[in-house]
Amino acid sequence: MYHAGKDGWLFLTGGTNEVADQYRRVRPMDRVLRQWRRQILRRVRRGHTFGARYLHLVVPEKLSIYEDRFEGLTLDPRHAPARRLGALMRWSWLGRRAWIDLLGPMRARRNERDLHYRTDTHWNIHGCLLAYRLVCRTCGATPRTDFLARPFDEFEAVLDIGNKLDAPPVETVRNYHLFRDAERVGGGRLIDAYAAAGRLGELHSGAHAVYRNRSPDADPRILVLFGDSCANFSGNGLTAMLAETFREVHFIWSSNLDWGYVERILPDIVLCEQVERFLPRVPEDDFDLATVEAERLAALGVAA
Repeated sequence: MYHAGKDGWLFLTGGTNEVADQYRRVRPMDRVLRQWRRQILRRVRRGHTFGARYLHLVVPEKLSIYEDRFEGLTLDPRHAPARRLGALMRWSWLGRRAWIDLLGPMRARRNERDLHYRTDTHWNIHGCLLAYRLVCRTCGATPRTDFLARPFDEFEAVLDIGNKLDAPPVETVRNYHLFRDAERVGGGRLIDAYAAAGRLGELHSGAHAVYRNRSPDADPRILVLFGDSCANFSGNGLTAMLAETFREVHFIWSSNLDWGYVERILPDIVLCEQVERFLPRVPEDDFDLATVEAERLAALGVAA
């Protein structure tokens, strides 16, 4: 389900995650958010055992930011799951140190320019840049300042929420080519296999890529990023921005952590990025990347 707001703004309200229902103060959701707090703190402590700092970034839903554009939708963004989880994380020093608040900065800048596509669930380059700068500030990295000057493709497209309408609207999309100093040096077997099969758009959980940046200006640290479609392995998202910043970045499409992988890499930073509507599912952190890759490759008829 979707809601049509002002000036062409479309909001996802239903779907498998029953998005609008997450903004109701009900005990099951309160319990889930407390579970998330405990899980994040466990991640912080486990990372500390091998010298890694854990950071958690929730990408807010449009419902949490743009209530001034709802027009007829009765929903209180003060009950946004990201806001409530952020409040729980501030109860302790460990929580405050791990939590990256993106909701407040996005709301503060929502009238400066669009931070999301109006007919899509995803952020645009400006929302992504805001998150990238917050990540850099939190871990003391120097952010790159030239991303908007890099090459891009611009085209009209029907996006994910717009595609649900009987008369799908088109929106201008600008895809930046952000990779310049970083190159993929590892992972990528699923990415290449799905691309060869013409099914790259179907690849989600389990996608994996390793990037190395040989620029003398790169931050010398290693970062492992567990993320979703807002991070991605494409050249126009958060993963690319971080790969252009740090010496080495490992991207794994999953909010469920693979600690065996992390402990083999021994990164300086472990970052989990996830979209707010997926918060009702608290992972067990039992993800096994190697097994998932083998299963997906076998399903495509590719030898592991």
